[in-house]
Amino acid sequence: MNPKQHDVPRRNTTRGVYTRLGLGFVIAALAVSSATIAQTYPSRAVRFIVPAPPGGGTDILARTLGQRLGEMWGQQFVIDNRAGAGGIVGTDLAAKALPDGHTIVMAYTSHAINPGLYPKLPYDAIRDFAPIALIAQIPNVLALHPSVQAKSVKELIALAKDKPGALLYASAGSGTSTHLSGVLFNSMAGINMVHVPYKGATPAFTDLVGGQVSLMFANMASSFPHVRAGRLRVLAVTGKKRSIAAPDLPTIDEAALPGYEANAWFAVLAPRATSAAIVDKLNRAIVGIIEAPDVREKLLAQGVEPMTSTPADLGRFLGAEIVKWTRVVKESGARPD
Repeated sequence: MNPKQHDVPRRNTTRGVYTRLGLGFVIAALAVSSATIAQTYPSRAVRFIVPAPPGGGTDILARTLGQRLGEMWGQQFVIDNRAGAGGIVGTDLAAKALPDGHTIVMAYTSHAINPGLYPKLPYDAIRDFAPIALIAQIPNVLALHPSVQAKSVKELIALAKDKPGALLYASAGSGTSTHLSGVLFNSMAGINMVHVPYKGATPAFTDLVGGQVSLMFANMASSFPHVRAGRLRVLAVTGKKRSIAAPDLPTIDEAALPGYEANAWFAVLAPRATSAAIVDKLNRAIVGIIEAPDVREKLLAQGVEPMTSTPADLGRFLGAEIVKWTRVVKESGARPD
């Protein structure tokens, strides 16, 4: 045999061993580095982006969670309200932030609606984010100004059919669950209530309470104070089943439109490439806070149903929600206003 025939394989094998060893050392070093970073996280104030105005359900949840996280870790969680374009403005800021765990974002249902509603987004709703945890769901409620002469869902549908285009329904913005809930209602009931989008839930509630609009498929947490004060009347919840926070309210499904369902949900995300160790640390902390008895009691009193998840479960949930709402948008013909 020619010894030269064996020289090349031996050199390649040796090089391969060294390469594998080198990669192993790199992976081990990265793992140690990630764990060390997670141990010291957060090392400064955390920017908690809320893609909605102050005062709405999204903002209330973020402030509750941010306060508890700050108390737990001794670092401030600064709520940064960045409303606009159905949550796109604030979400885009989060997508482009440094992925070091010091920027997180409160995503809500619009995160799954927007990919089907807008032809082009400045970010990818799945690939540009690291899922952290689901925290809550809130069935929207069908809330009316007291001047609207309807005491049930069937009466509201009859009124809308009798006066096409006369009823105005407010929303927190195009593409929000408060918008799509109305689109789905119009489509299933065969009526034409006119959509009036606002830049967030707070200004929408202001005009609803003032009587400038007729009704709103509103966040339950934000609606309850107005209902208790007699400024609004609620007919039903938009979930498939009755809310544990308001068990006496019927669902739209059982009251008039079988198959109707439109829940709002809330979850915490981080920019893509955020360390898995930091994501896991945030997940454990958030799950512990949401499952704390006093927090659960506080949320339920506001009409919020607590939820928890692993990061992987949240990732699968987001994918399924995007498929669902893209189908609803397509079937309804909804477009951004």
